[in-house]
Amino acid sequence: MAHPFSGVDWGLEEKKITKPDPRLLTRIAGYLWPYWRQWLLVLLCILGGAAMGALQPYLIKLILDQAIPQGKLGLLNLLVAGIIAAALLGGLLGVAQFYLATLIGQKLMYTLRQQMYEHLQQLSLSFFVRHKTGEIISRLTNDVGGLQNVVGDTITGLFNNGLVFLVTLGSMFWLDWRLTLVALVVLPALVLPTRQVGRMNYRARKMAQQKLADLSSLMQETLNISGAMLIRAFGRQWEENSRFARENRELLELELKQKMIGRWFFMLLGVITAAGPAFIYWFGGWQAIKGELSIGTVVAFTAYLSRLYMPVSALANLVVNIQGSLALFERLFAFLDEVPEVQEKGESVTLTEIKGRLEFRDVWFGYEKDRPILQGVSFAIEPGQTVAIVGPSGAGKSTISYLVPRFFDPWQGEVRLDGIDIRDLSLATLSRHIGLVTQETILFHATVRENLLYGKPEATEAEMVAAARAAHIHDLIMSLPEGYDTVVGERGYRLSGGEKQRLALARVILKNPRIFILDEATSNLDSHSEQLIQQALEPLLKTRTSLVIAHRLSTILSADRILVLAGGKIVEEGTHQELLALNGRYARLYREQFGQTAEPAG
Repeated sequence: MAHPFSGVDWGLEEKKITKPDPRLLTRIAGYLWPYWRQWLLVLLCILGGAAMGALQPYLIKLILDQAIPQGKLGLLNLLVAGIIAAALLGGLLGVAQFYLATLIGQKLMYTLRQQMYEHLQQLSLSFFVRHKTGEIISRLTNDVGGLQNVVGDTITGLFNNGLVFLVTLGSMFWLDWRLTLVALVVLPALVLPTRQVGRMNYRARKMAQQKLADLSSLMQETLNISGAMLIRAFGRQWEENSRFARENRELLELELKQKMIGRWFFMLLGVITAAGPAFIYWFGGWQAIKGELSIGTVVAFTAYLSRLYMPVSALANLVVNIQGSLALFERLFAFLDEVPEVQEKGESVTLTEIKGRLEFRDVWFGYEKDRPILQGVSFAIEPGQTVAIVGPSGAGKSTISYLVPRFFDPWQGEVRLDGIDIRDLSLATLSRHIGLVTQETILFHATVRENLLYGKPEATEAEMVAAARAAHIHDLIMSLPEGYDTVVGERGYRLSGGEKQRLALARVILKNPRIFILDEATSNLDSHSEQLIQQALEPLLKTRTSLVIAHRLSTILSADRILVLAGGKIVEEGTHQELLALNGRYARLYREQFGQTAEPAG
C-alpha cells in the first residue's frame, strides 16, 4: 500500500529529506538544564492542571449517577462547586505554567543571543567577508526569536500533553477498562504518519529561515543611507522593488508550504477524534442497555475521550514542530561552532609599555587558499620612524596594515613587535598600542563625543578637546548645533569626508598609541582637508612608529623610508630622493602623478 504522502510534491527541492543530527538533542539539553528548577515547577503545574481536568468528568458522573437520581440537592451543590473550583484552580495553574515557560524561553533567548554576539566579536574578519551582514543579523534576531516558541509551545506542550494523556488514560482505565480499550483502537491512526511529515517540516523550516536571512540581507544593503543614495543615483528603485518582491514572494511560498505541511493529515485526525465518541456511545450505550454501565459513566467517558484524543493529536503535531525547531538550533550552532582564525594563546604576553619596533620576517599571506597576496615580505621600522608603502592597487598594501593589529595571521613568517611575535602577545596589548586610521572612516550613529571616546572611554573633557584641536576639528565641532553632543548620523553622514577623517584621526590621537597605521587616510579628501590632516599628523608621527599606506605620493615625501610593493613583494626601498635616482617603479609613479617635467622634491 502506498504511503498517503508519497505522491505529494511540496516543492522542497530535495527529494530526500535530510535527517537532523541526533547530537543536537544533547546539545540543546545543555542549554535547558540550568533551568531545571523552573522546569520542575512547570511539571508540577502541568500535573496539577491535568488532575483538575481529569476530576471534572468524574464529578459529572457523580451528578448523573448519584446526586440527581437520589435527589440529593446538597450533594449536587457540592459537586457543581467542585467542578467550578477545579476549573478555577486548573486555570490558575495554567497561568503559572505559562509564566514559567515564557520566563525560561526569554532567558534562553537572552543567553543564546548574548553568547552568539560575544562569539561573533571574537571571530576573524574573514568570517564577516564570507557572510552577509543581513544573514548574521537574521540569525541573531529571527532564529533566536523562534526559540520562544520552541520552549513555550513545543517543549512545554510535550510535557503538558504527555501528562494529560497519562492522567486521562489512568482515569479511564479506573472508570472502565473495556471502554478504554475501545477508545485506544484508533490511536495508531493518529500517530503513524507523523515521521515523514516531521522530516518534511524540518526541511521546509530550514529553507524558510534561510530565505528570511536572504531577505534581511537585501533590506540591510538597500535601506541604509549608502544603499539608498546609490539606488537613487542610478534610478534603480523599480528594479530594487522588483527584486524585493521576488524574494518576498519566495518567502511567502516557503512559509505557506511549511504551514500547509501536515494539514491534510491533521484533518484526518479531526475525523478520527470525532468518530471516537461515536464508538463509545455505541459500545457504552449497548452496555448501558444491558445494565452493565451507568449513563453517567458513558457521559463521563465521552468527556474523558476529548482529553485523550486532544493531547495525542497535539503530540503528533509536536513531533512535526520539534523536527522544524531543530532547524533553528542547527543554524544557530553553525555560527557558534565557527572557530576564530586569530586566537590568543593561553599564556600570552601583556606589555604595558612598548618601544615600537615593528618587523615583518618573510611574511606570506592571502585571503584565499593557494592565492597569496604577500610573498615573502620582510622589512623593519625602528621606534620613531615613519615608513611609507606605495604601489599599484592589489599589490597588498592594505593587507600589510591588517596583519599588524592581527586582524589576520600570516600563513608563513612572523610579524614582530619589540622582537616578540605578535601571536605571543595578548590581543589587548595590540589594541592598546596600535592605532589605525583607514581610507573608509567608520563612525557610529552617535554623538561626536561618544565617537571620540570610543577608543578611550575614561578620557577627560580636556584630553578629548586637546585631541580634537590636534586634529584641527575642534572649531568645526563647536560650530555644530550641539557641539560635542551633536549626533553625526549613520556612518557620520552629516559630516563631510574631510571632517569625518579628522574626527577619526582625533579618536586615534586621544587613544595615544605608540604605533600609528594610516591606510590611505587622505586619498579621498580635497586638497584643503588633506592639508589640515597633514598638519595634524606632522607632529604626531615624529614621536611614534608610523606605517603609512599611500596612494598620493605628496603625503609621504618626507618619510624616513619608502617601500615599493608590487605583486606581493617589495621591489624597491629607500628615501624619496634615492628612489627617484633609481629611476624605477617609484620614479614612474612619481612622474605619473606630478608630470614628466616635475622636479624632485627637496
